Amino acid sequence: MMTDLNAALTLTGPDATLALYRDWAATYDGGFATDMQYNLPAHVAAAFMAAGGQGPVLDVGAGTGLLAASLRQMGLTAPIDALDFSQDMLDVAAKKRLYSGLYRADVTQPLALPRRYNGITSSGTFTAGHVGPVAFPHMLDIALPGALFALSINQRVWTGQGFDTALAALTTSNRIRDLHMIDVQVYGQAARALDPTHADDRAYVALFRAV
Repeated sequence: MMTDLNAALTLTGPDATLALYRDWAATYDGGFATDMQYNLPAHVAAAFMAAGGQGPVLDVGAGTGLLAASLRQMGLTAPIDALDFSQDMLDVAAKKRLYSGLYRADVTQPLALPRRYNGITSSGTFTAGHVGPVAFPHMLDIALPGALFALSINQRVWTGQGFDTALAALTTSNRIRDLHMIDVQVYGQAARALDPTHADDRAYVALFRAV
């Protein structure tokens, strides 16, 4: 499991990403999320709900559906669509019947989706080896005015990949408003025995609204 996480955080391109998640999809929920007490999806869901989030929701980097499951457990009944780069992860998510639609797409490119979303959420996508702030404009392009965003951003990449300056620029250019950052712990105590290198990882949940 630790090997999978280390590999995930050092991915270097689309082929490597697809190969990793193809091999990891079947054991992701148990061998990673449960064993490491991966609390990040629940933190994002809680922030979205507490801020009055509504649907339809697009779950970006949906993976196996952990964030959607948390949203449902917290009372969201609106439609949720899943978007992920890995079809293998989406196939696992599909079996849970959490989503209205499932879309395989690269969020670093313009998205061929309708502008229909009142909420956009993401957990674990904006981290080392994954997606940078280049994705923000593409998500905003399919969000309705006033749509609530709740996106986790690993603190390891917050400044190094320019998330801080990207969000500041989007605020200055009047593309987003009401930016609020929530500091959360990514993993629970169980992670200390399994992966001490990443056990204390923290993330921001970036909450903001589209203009």
